Amino acid sequence: MRIALIDYRAGNLTSVRKALSVVGADFFTPTAASELRDADAVIVPGVGHFAATANLDAKWRATIREGVAAGKPLLGICLGLQFLFESSEEAPDLPGLGLLAGRCHFLQADGLKVPHVGWNTLAKRPRNSRALAGVGDNVYAYFTHSYAAPVTDACVATTTHGETFASVVEQDHVMGAQFHPEKSSDAGLAILRNFLALVQERKERR
Repeated sequence: MRIALIDYRAGNLTSVRKALSVVGADFFTPTAASELRDADAVIVPGVGHFAATANLDAKWRATIREGVAAGKPLLGICLGLQFLFESSEEAPDLPGLGLLAGRCHFLQADGLKVPHVGWNTLAKRPRNSRALAGVGDNVYAYFTHSYAAPVTDACVATTTHGETFASVVEQDHVMGAQFHPEKSSDAGLAILRNFLALVQERKERR
């Protein structure tokens, strides 16, 4: 199975590549949207401002959505999770992928520091989750962000930094982590392995 790791100039991919190598993933970085059609799954990482997603033009976005509609798994990491939603207050005129309902917003931290940087816990919600299979409740993950996703039906784990926000989302074969799995020790690697297991399962069905 081959995974497309998208580079849209929103952060260094080195740590993501290292983590994918650790879990045995076969991945490549496409240079054109058409290459996504040869992938079995897509990972959209990223850090920084939501405006960076503008580097993925209409063709890229349409091809990503086309793949998801065909059953290809998609994982969004940090900014990539926010990109799964309809939009973000950070760049209000720029649409997200719209695969998940809702709008991301500035983190209301009630006097705590923003950006939210460092280790924090994941509180699992009472629903089945492929992404969190084998991951304990209240495990720690590494965050760095100023905007956050709303807690909707797609949310499978939350984190609290002043307010409670969606830290892991999952809807069918679309997954997202607000934290950095590649920097989150065993819990992060478990989530990446769970994603790979989903990719393999979907590939065998086709």
